[in-house]
Amino acid sequence: MTLLTDTPLAAENIRGFRAYTGKHLDELTARAGLTADERLAVRAVATVLPFRVNAYVVDQLIDWSAAPDDPIYRLVFPQPDMLPAADVAHLADLLARAAPPAELRAAATAVRLRLNPHPAGQLELNVPRLHGAPVPGVQHKYPETVLFFPKQGQTCHAYCTYCFRWAQFIGEPDLKFASGDIDALVAYLRAHPEVTSVLLTGGDPMIMGEPVLRRYLEPLLALEQLESIRIGTKSLAYWPQRFVTDPDADATLRLFEQVTAAGKTLAFMAHFSHPREMEPALVRTAVARIRATGAVIRTQAPLIRTVNDGPGVWAAMWRSQLALGMVPYYMFVERDTGPRDYFAVPLARAHEVFRDAYAGVSGLARTVRGPSMSATPGKVCVDGVTEIGGRKVFVLHFIQARDPDLVGRPFFAEYDERALWLDDLRPAFADRFPHQTL
Repeated sequence: MTLLTDTPLAAENIRGFRAYTGKHLDELTARAGLTADERLAVRAVATVLPFRVNAYVVDQLIDWSAAPDDPIYRLVFPQPDMLPAADVAHLADLLARAAPPAELRAAATAVRLRLNPHPAGQLELNVPRLHGAPVPGVQHKYPETVLFFPKQGQTCHAYCTYCFRWAQFIGEPDLKFASGDIDALVAYLRAHPEVTSVLLTGGDPMIMGEPVLRRYLEPLLALEQLESIRIGTKSLAYWPQRFVTDPDADATLRLFEQVTAAGKTLAFMAHFSHPREMEPALVRTAVARIRATGAVIRTQAPLIRTVNDGPGVWAAMWRSQLALGMVPYYMFVERDTGPRDYFAVPLARAHEVFRDAYAGVSGLARTVRGPSMSATPGKVCVDGVTEIGGRKVFVLHFIQARDPDLVGRPFFAEYDERALWLDDLRPAFADRFPHQTL
């Protein structure tokens, strides 16, 4: 059994990288012009939801003259109304009177557990077994795809406030999902030849230094069944230096070349939430260097209220991605977890944003799919709203599903302008949805 030992995170040892955490919140939010009470409320939210940002995001991406309304500021800084007012008031009171740490932790934990920390059955439904034992750090939701959570990749260069994997970053062992056991992953894949694609995710695998990343990737190259290896990452937006000026940038790119030379498609799943994240010249250089290895960069992000909930933002983002040689891939619906009530956009509005943005780009950018819900039964796409027999309905289909027979089959739901998620919808013209059983 090969267990990767804990090593210092690459980002913590990079020249020029500086991380800001909760202890810096008061200073940073004062820069945004928040009052003392507002800053206390932000700190209260940060006892529940994780906060981490770095100097590149703070100095290069945030427009401080527009904060706290700036979209990048909202992307990384907690907001007082992300949690119920009563919870924020209680936590703020505990902070103000310097309550014992154990009391503060207990109050924060109680709030977290009400926020659905693991949506879509991430801990219960997706964890596979080999020879009767669970395989740690592995999720197998769809027949051909396995997700792997490398232990050293369970943080990020900065945290998005809407992240549906926020529970990975709060230091609660029972909510964390990861593994350093490479042999167990390889053994599971050998036992399941139907798996043709592995996604390394987290957190952010690109937080790892090249030597650790190599020890995860190289064993996969000997598996003939694998057609593609994917890396889910926000690093191009939050720390493009990883591929340009970091001490192991060149070694990392050589590793990418090794993957593609082995005949595997290396899909770099880049998370961009706003066009501004692609404006720095450093990002353009990083993209060009990654693409030169033979890797394909696909882009995705959720539709987030107050950050990117307008069609012009998405059209600009897709055009910029296309100009840089990236492939627009997904617009997601914000998942039913964490501060979802703060960020969520109703499905009807989500489709309007997608449709109008889609209409505003050329056919080359129309590789993008959405708005898509990564729900328990699979990825459900909202295709539109129409009238059938005098009834206004949503038209939907599964892009991906636990049951492959459901993929691509249209189905209908009663129109509801307030619906935010699949669970909010009622079937139309049937007693139940296709994925529902008796």
